Amino acid sequence: MSGRTVETGAMKHIGILAHSAEGATLCYRTTWMEGVRRLGPHRHPEITLTGVAMDEALDFYDRDLPAVRALFVRDAAKLAAAGADFFILPDNTAHIALELPGEPFPIPCLHIGEVVAGRAAAEGHGRIGILGTDWTMTGPVYPGALGRRGLGWEIPDETDRQMIHRIIFEELCLGIFTEAARAAYVAVIGKLAMRGCDAVALVCTEIPLLIRPEDSPLPILDSTRLLAESAVETALNLSEMPQWRGGPV
Repeated sequence: MSGRTVETGAMKHIGILAHSAEGATLCYRTTWMEGVRRLGPHRHPEITLTGVAMDEALDFYDRDLPAVRALFVRDAAKLAAAGADFFILPDNTAHIALELPGEPFPIPCLHIGEVVAGRAAAEGHGRIGILGTDWTMTGPVYPGALGRRGLGWEIPDETDRQMIHRIIFEELCLGIFTEAARAAYVAVIGKLAMRGCDAVALVCTEIPLLIRPEDSPLPILDSTRLLAESAVETALNLSEMPQWRGGPV
């Protein structure tokens, strides 16, 4: 536990904008556990969590990303009204919509891709395998975050991407975690290692519930837990407040 004393009144209020339920739940649990680790039993920063069903947005991802962004602006306004000082969105794919130009979010957002890429650079990794939804693997968020730090990346081939994407939505997001899925994901990570990756970013927030560090052929970057830990550091004034309110990074 950290020896630094933090007064409860000085802590910032964390907002969690939930999208996928399993990932948001893991992020919420990690946030309060990290608070306890740093502050002692039963103490953590204040946390407010939204709970809008992901189904409201899924149909828009392939045809109307601004509509997805508008849903998130609405939910962020709820967190702001509840008194949150900043928010996190524990869903990597969602950041594709957050990075679109548009109305600024009412409170700042701690960007999950920036957190993961920052940790990758701090740990000295040079080439990162990206594992997430097909939208995330082929999208701009991680090439941007990693590229800004001079890091390389690889994504699985199309067949593996479709398998990973299917398991995320048909199993992981519904709380189904099987040995068959674990073996399939581990095999993909092994292929990424053979292509020169020295770490793998688990950038669907449910994947860390399936793939543990001891399962992976490569060191893992757990986006869900890294985001939660970074949010607590921010709430305890150990890291600077984020300034980003959506739009290009």
